[in-house]
Amino acid sequence: MTRLVLVLGGARSGKSGYAERLVTAAPGPWAYLATAEALDAEMAERITLHQAQRAAGWQTHDTPLALAGALDALPPEQPALVDCLTLWLTNHLLADHDLEAETAALEAALARRSGLTVCVANEVGLGIVPDNALARRFRDAAGRLNQRLAQRADQVVFMVAGLPMMVKAG
Repeated sequence: MTRLVLVLGGARSGKSGYAERLVTAAPGPWAYLATAEALDAEMAERITLHQAQRAAGWQTHDTPLALAGALDALPPEQPALVDCLTLWLTNHLLADHDLEAETAALEAALARRSGLTVCVANEVGLGIVPDNALARRFRDAAGRLNQRLAQRADQVVFMVAGLPMMVKAG
């Protein structure tokens, strides 16, 4: 049985839509753990659009930081979508939190789940080397997080132009 799926890809690659389809293939209700924060009008509009596109049956939980606790608060068998790990990591990075401790807590929470969990993350390491220290730190932390979760995942899917490429099959 597939318990953990990691869906990676670039911006506008179709990650979220694909992940939502994976989760809604399981019996609902489905949990949507949203990590984005509406810090400006554009992000507020993006969040509203995402919410409007989701089918009925989703229970949305805003979890910009406390993702491990939010996962633990769900029934362990409830299908869940985490969208996205990259924003969650960014939130912790900008708050100067201990990324190792937060990642370990996330991994432990994912291990306690028995139902399907699909995590969405950006693949940020395919471009040029960033020109500033914060951007390089972010890129490196995102790469390490993706590697750690890919090791744990039953399946890893890489999205390219809306097409899923199976990287790791469970």
